[in-house]
Amino acid sequence: MGPARTQAAQAPGSRHPIPIRSPRFGFEEPIPRHWLGGYAPATHFFNGMNLVFPDGERFFVRAVRDAQGAIADPRLRDPIRGFAGQEGRHAHEHQRYFEVLRRQGYRIDGFLRRFARFCALIDRLPAPLRLAMTAGAEHYTAIFGAYVLDDPLVRASHPTMERLIVWHATEEIEHKAVAFDVLQATHPGYALRMLGFLLATLSLFGWTIAGARMLMRQDRLPRPLRRAQARELRRLDGGRLPRRLGAGILRYLRPCFHPNQTDELARAHARLAEVGIG
Repeated sequence: MGPARTQAAQAPGSRHPIPIRSPRFGFEEPIPRHWLGGYAPATHFFNGMNLVFPDGERFFVRAVRDAQGAIADPRLRDPIRGFAGQEGRHAHEHQRYFEVLRRQGYRIDGFLRRFARFCALIDRLPAPLRLAMTAGAEHYTAIFGAYVLDDPLVRASHPTMERLIVWHATEEIEHKAVAFDVLQATHPGYALRMLGFLLATLSLFGWTIAGARMLMRQDRLPRPLRRAQARELRRLDGGRLPRRLGAGILRYLRPCFHPNQTDELARAHARLAEVGIG
């Protein structure tokens, strides 16, 4: 038995509970246009990702559920239920946030229709490939989740948005292994995992950046101000995010990779308690 199969066989027995929380977020209250530390580029990168979350996460749930019938290990059943429940709540709350963007004057519906058509298109891909894409995308959301836990800009953001980000980040860390374990239990081939990761990379970053650029154009901020803010953000980050992403990509490329080889759960739960979510 190869290393990837061995790791997958060991993983389900070491899993933690995946609770389904239902916090409420005050999206009805006024939220500044540039709520992430006052920086337009950082705010709109998150906003661009937010635009793809609802339909994207529903795609993830369908991909995992479509594989359920081929899973023999009963230890995967509860994690799949937790994964689906958490992702369903994320989709719901991030879709509620669309109304904030509309009230702020952003025209987002054309972008949302285009992304919905894209999701309908990739839903036609073979089920194993959709599952491999989901496992790859979940790896990225776990990387971003760990990153935002210690990000000073998130701490300086509007309280409603800080709670939303920390809640979502924590749950991405809690369920980060589920899609991967389902993939390994049903279609453990390395080539499939890598193809799914490539497609997930292109899809997630392509659509997020497209959404962020659309919102930035609608902001009509002077170019010198945008460039100055981007430089300041790079200075504040100090290369931390590119290093995290690069290290995460290299980990995923290893044949013996498993998401639970890193553990950010205690830090995530402590941060979740800080923002008042149990």
